[in-house]
Amino acid sequence: MLISLELFVMLVLANGVPVVVARILKRHWAAPIDGGRRWRDGRPILGTSKTWRGLISGSLSCALFSLWAGLGFAFGLLFGLLGLVGDLISSFTKRRLGLDSSARALGLDQIPESALPMALAAIWLPVSWWSALLIVALFTVSNILFSPLLYRLGIRRHPH
Repeated sequence: MLISLELFVMLVLANGVPVVVARILKRHWAAPIDGGRRWRDGRPILGTSKTWRGLISGSLSCALFSLWAGLGFAFGLLFGLLGLVGDLISSFTKRRLGLDSSARALGLDQIPESALPMALAAIWLPVSWWSALLIVALFTVSNILFSPLLYRLGIRRHPH
């Protein structure tokens, strides 16, 4: 049970720390991962909100928490990186669908960024696939429910 809570916290860190760091640092070190390039459809590949700073801060926060929790630095770094790669996949897909980065896409905004790292956890750790699936579902529901609150607190830029 404790490991499930630790993994849930790591999902929150991977996805939340980049938002908090962006609020603190503003535009400092905010180079977009896609370099401002556009895809064949003329839309941004990912968009300006997907930065190297976010990728590093989210991955590193997971690595440090994972080290502290006894799961290992390498596991945490890879877990955080996979969570953020899932977020990049979501952003890429939303851009192809013509959706803005702030547009709400239920499931697409939560599942890839939680399913990829939880698949790693199910392979690397003594976590069942059912537990991993349950954590993905919990993360998805909590993200949908708490995003409006985080917006009102000024942590998120959009209510979803």
